[in-house]
Amino acid sequence: VHVQESGGGLVQAGGSLRLSCEVLRSIFSISNVAWYRQSPGKERELVASITPDGSTTLADSVKGRFAISRDNARNTVYLQMNSLKPEDTDTYYCNLPNNRGAIFYSWGPGTQVTVSA
Repeated sequence: VHVQESGGGLVQAGGSLRLSCEVLRSIFSISNVAWYRQSPGKERELVASITPDGSTTLADSVKGRFAISRDNARNTVYLQMNSLKPEDTDTYYCNLPNNRGAIFYSWGPGTQVTVSA
């Protein structure tokens, strides 16, 4: 298992959650790490990504509300989600895209985020 997601849960609209993605230590320092989300019947959406040197990208839908960061000592990437909206309800996954965004690793079970109105 190259990544392990955690931190999902049920929260009211306007609340916050922090998701964690623990990455295999041997590959963490050289890996881009990204968070994606998906609901049944919908395409998987890229939410945020971070490069090994800490450069970040965020989807327009979460800018100003979400932040991605990495803790090199813990080989973990965090997704801090604030001002959550019901439309943020999804299963969130992390994975390791290459510089072109391609994924060559399998997908884990993800972590469920549910935001109630």
